[in-house]
Amino acid sequence: MFGKFYRSNNIVAGILTIIRVYWGYLFLTAGWQKITGGFDANGYLANAVAKPVVSNGEPVFGWYVSFLESFALPNVELFNVVVPWGEFLVGLGLILGCLTTAAAFFGMVMNFAFLLAGTISHNPTDIIMGILIVSAGYNAGKFGLDRWVLPYCRTKVFKIKSDELSA
Repeated sequence: MFGKFYRSNNIVAGILTIIRVYWGYLFLTAGWQKITGGFDANGYLANAVAKPVVSNGEPVFGWYVSFLESFALPNVELFNVVVPWGEFLVGLGLILGCLTTAAAFFGMVMNFAFLLAGTISHNPTDIIMGILIVSAGYNAGKFGLDRWVLPYCRTKVFKIKSDELSA
């Protein structure tokens, strides 16, 4: 009962729009600062490898440290592009309400990546906002471009007929 209300009520959609735009602004501005400010992830990644999250002297997320050490650091040029542009595009998608659920999902992926590297900051709060948006589905983007983009994608891109949508 609550799930249906949460995923279809217009008042909830309005509240989610406020959360979505706020979270999107945080991502958009963080990404833009990195794009225009000469972002370099090398120091951050090296620090995350050198000082991992530990408990009783052992790395808590050893698999993540291995990932950073063996993939992220050798490919830091890729991350220097993907991180700022990913943040910027997630923010844009959230603000415009375009592919909202996907934008929120990828925003949470980035927040979890920072958490796994040991950066607490506002990441837990951001993940809570992401959970609220993703769990609402279409309703989170109802007052945004999703109102037009999602039906277009369903009928034109994925060739789903309107009678199949109602089933």
